[in-house]
Amino acid sequence: MTRSSAREIAVHIIFTLGFDTRSAQEILETELTQERFQELAEELPLYEQFPNEKQERYIRDLVQGVFAHGAELDDYISRYSVGWSFARIPRMAAAVMRTAMYEVLYMPDIPNASAINAAVEIAKKYEPAEVVSFLNGILGTFVRTEFEDTPPKPEKQPPKEEA
Repeated sequence: MTRSSAREIAVHIIFTLGFDTRSAQEILETELTQERFQELAEELPLYEQFPNEKQERYIRDLVQGVFAHGAELDDYISRYSVGWSFARIPRMAAAVMRTAMYEVLYMPDIPNASAINAAVEIAKKYEPAEVVSFLNGILGTFVRTEFEDTPPKPEKQPPKEEA
């Protein structure tokens, strides 16, 4: 499983949070099981492979982080969604934006551009082009505005070879 697949699974679970009264931990306990993946794999190839320990930790961190910071993330979305009320934003698009914003704000090992690019790619699978464009605009403006006075997170560089 790739990080992008793990991220998309996290987005699915984050999307579920919007319809459920259970905590993130309770939802993770039912969704992140071999049995649940086997059920979902029948309809969604994304679930054909169960995450390894590192990927599972990443999914859990994202879901729990978005759950814990939901009000803050939704405030950012509302602030930057010029011309759209929060209620008008499709729930999957909101889940994708929450995920990307959480990565930008709280996961320093993930470059901002990678978080945005991944969000756009996930959104393309679930939303029409105008929503994807809207989401891309919000995330780009969010990063440019919120981080204008701070240097960008460094991209991971491969180790230099000794001559």
